[in-house]
Amino acid sequence: MFNERFKIVSGYILICLIWGSTWYSIKLGLDEFPPMYAAGLRFTLAAVFIFLFMKARGLKIQKDKISMRLYWIMGIFSFVIPFSLVYWAEQYIPTGLASVLFATFPFFVTIFSKLSLPGESVDLWKVIGVVLGFIGIVVIFSDDISLDLKISIIGMLAVILSAAMQGGIAVIIKKYGEHLNPFTMNFLPLVIGGLFLLLASLVFENPLNVKYSALAVGSVIYLAFFGTLVTFTIYYWLMQRINVVILSLSAFITPIIAVLIGWLFASEKFTALDLADSSLVLIGILFANFKGLMNFIKSNGAK
Repeated sequence: MFNERFKIVSGYILICLIWGSTWYSIKLGLDEFPPMYAAGLRFTLAAVFIFLFMKARGLKIQKDKISMRLYWIMGIFSFVIPFSLVYWAEQYIPTGLASVLFATFPFFVTIFSKLSLPGESVDLWKVIGVVLGFIGIVVIFSDDISLDLKISIIGMLAVILSAAMQGGIAVIIKKYGEHLNPFTMNFLPLVIGGLFLLLASLVFENPLNVKYSALAVGSVIYLAFFGTLVTFTIYYWLMQRINVVILSLSAFITPIIAVLIGWLFASEKFTALDLADSSLVLIGILFANFKGLMNFIKSNGAK
């Protein structure tokens, strides 16, 4: 039991750390690559990594009717559309604002879970935790939030729509995809997402805008292997073991990691107030986990 808990906590921390770094990595890639091309290249390369791993481990794709439907749903609504929206939006709105807007993801997961997952607990503690965490994220990025709606309203709506889609897909996978292998379930959706985005790039983007540099290529490789292969595999593994609302709260931690990375590598600010606001986010997550923590303490006290 302890070993399972350790794996869950370690996996949760790891996806927060890696996804926290992807905002900065995406920005680096967009300096040289158009958005759809960058995302398509990322997912195609990630699919190649998965294929090689599957061959080495002798893993096969599950091909039952439900699985095949989920692959297409995930490919289009978890990769193609939402990532196109985020990559496109980051050209027009600050990274901090994008992080805040995508932090609406847990709200959508909470709503969709309440509507579609009667077995999933969405109690008052989780709602309070989601609200407190979101307030903390808004305050952290308050200096970076542009209110010039004429310039950024479309980009803002794009990120919110992406968060809503990702929230809906998380609940669908939780409800119908618990039989899927957390590793192989990524392969076909990534193939679908990668090919669609590369084809869309040929139609809608100018190939002359593609400039290969060591930094841009390195960014895509990092995003493909760590930001996609590693994180989504762990994410789906965790989804089969913990409450989907709790899992969605990782969207509150990743912006904090993004701020720290910006401070370390891009000379961005990180003040004592940011640290205090980060504590508010963590308090929110503690509230969301309150009932589970109490049950854990009681069970260990009984022993």
